[in-house]
Amino acid sequence: MFPRSIGRTFKKIFSDISPNTDQEFIKKYQISRQRTTIAVKFLLLLIIVPLLTHQLSKRIFILPLVEKMRTENSHLIFLNQEMEKEAFHELKIFRAELKFKSLLDSEWKNSPENVESKIKEKAIELAAKFRDKSANAISNIFADIIALITFALVIVFSAKDIISLQHFVDQIVYGLSDSAKAFLIILSTDVFVGFHSPHGWEIILEGFAEHLGLPASRNYIFMFIATFPVILDTIVKYWIFRYLSRLSPSALATLKEMND
Repeated sequence: MFPRSIGRTFKKIFSDISPNTDQEFIKKYQISRQRTTIAVKFLLLLIIVPLLTHQLSKRIFILPLVEKMRTENSHLIFLNQEMEKEAFHELKIFRAELKFKSLLDSEWKNSPENVESKIKEKAIELAAKFRDKSANAISNIFADIIALITFALVIVFSAKDIISLQHFVDQIVYGLSDSAKAFLIILSTDVFVGFHSPHGWEIILEGFAEHLGLPASRNYIFMFIATFPVILDTIVKYWIFRYLSRLSPSALATLKEMND
């Protein structure tokens, strides 16, 4: 006989004037605070534990073991040709600096023997530098694997904490206004799949390749940039069309207005 909204309104009024309202509010607040505390601790755990595992495993046993193995093979200095080219370039610049100083300063004179001695010292210094760089890159590979295994174990043994974290994230997302949701969607899509995103992806991939001691092949990098952001953009558009229109139609309308 009556609309459901009227029933919900009366139900809310009766719950507000109930003598147990304060106790129920305090109980809900305590539960919400407890969930938030668990979620924040679990989020910090997901970040800190893999990082500590990576650094400790690398410094304690992986890096010393790699350095010992590479010391036995002292002729192995470079992991790839890019490291070798970088070392040769630095040595070439050092040789040019010596010649430049000798041309500018008439009092600065060196015999060819002294020049060759300084160049040899620089070459030994560069060899030690790139030998350490190569050992560090090899250690990063094994330390990253151990950190990923640790991350997976933390997730496997923390099922209840994952539920609290999901509730915490949902509470933050649903608590945002429609304008804030649209702003975050536009910001994230422009950063990762926007017009200027290829430069960022290029820097990230080059840094990742250097971290693992891999050659930063321009062809593979450009191939990745030409495919992955496009796939990511398609997934985002499908998510907006499929789910955002159902979860928050007003946010979708705000997003369209901001894009226009």
